Amino acid sequence: MKILITGNMGYIGPCVVQRLYASYPEATLVGLDMGYFANCLTGTEILPECRVDVQYFSDVRHLPKDLLRDINAIVHLAAISNDPMGNTFEEVTLDINYHATIELAKKAKEAGVKTFVYASSCSMYGFAEGGPRTEKSPLNPLTAYAKSKALAEKDLEKIADKRFVVTSLRFSTACGMSERLRLDLVLNDFVACAVTSKKITILSDGTPWRPLINIKDMAQAIDWAIKRGTANGGEFLALNIGSNEWNYQVKDLAEAVAKVIPDVNISINKDAQPDKRSYKVSFDLFKKLAPDYQPKVDLITTIKELKDGLEAMEFKDGDFRNSKFMRLKVLSQLRNKDLLTENLEWANKSSGA
Repeated sequence: MKILITGNMGYIGPCVVQRLYASYPEATLVGLDMGYFANCLTGTEILPECRVDVQYFSDVRHLPKDLLRDINAIVHLAAISNDPMGNTFEEVTLDINYHATIELAKKAKEAGVKTFVYASSCSMYGFAEGGPRTEKSPLNPLTAYAKSKALAEKDLEKIADKRFVVTSLRFSTACGMSERLRLDLVLNDFVACAVTSKKITILSDGTPWRPLINIKDMAQAIDWAIKRGTANGGEFLALNIGSNEWNYQVKDLAEAVAKVIPDVNISINKDAQPDKRSYKVSFDLFKKLAPDYQPKVDLITTIKELKDGLEAMEFKDGDFRNSKFMRLKVLSQLRNKDLLTENLEWANKSSGA
């Protein structure tokens, strides 16, 4: 078996590779990544890419020749991966997250790839009232990132058939410790604030709802999706990935962090304008289709792992929102040094590709 993982050098990529390495010890694992965040290593003694058999440093918009030869399954993680980056690089986000995704899927199908696992997002639900969103609920993408995911998912459904099984995993908001940690995610941010300053400042009024999932459980869901056959959900399946118990209001997350890390002060902006992104999500279908692959890591364990990981790094940067832990900051710095073009392509081969 040969599995291609795009975007394997990001936040969740190393965890996904570890999971697949354990689940498919005889498989050939192939990574493809631009390398934007290659140097953003955290809490690791080895380069995570040592776990793949082949690593391509390449743009998903310009696939290497013969990349797809003998590939059985693709895990497509590569993307401009959050709202701040999407809003700053709106056209590039559409190009990478939508157009390049569909082009990859078409070429994969032509090459005989059987399984395509797409990392989608629950953020497509945007602002939603009236109960948890199911897979049949209307989408309401509010940002460039969410819109790109919705467009890609719609076109992937048209490509799928019995020879090319597509699973679109609508992930909850990611959290947890990683070998390339991001702190531009709500729970990770709160833990970092608590560790460095003993103070969590919530910019909203604390009421918006967010479903969360630990990256280890994301990797587990990807493992399931690779194995999934058409008898379990059809040729194309869009599926909410998370747990009903992990629908939290933002203020609840801050309070949970304060329970784990003592003497933390929580400040809420009660006068803030309502957050347009607020949604609860139902994960009943995921539980029905994949009962043995349900999330196992709970909120308190995740907070403790983040705390322990940051402390092991001797993390003390109170100004971390201006550091390499924020993905937009990394891209902006590369752009300011003229290492990346305005289309987020490497300016020259010696810069990083």
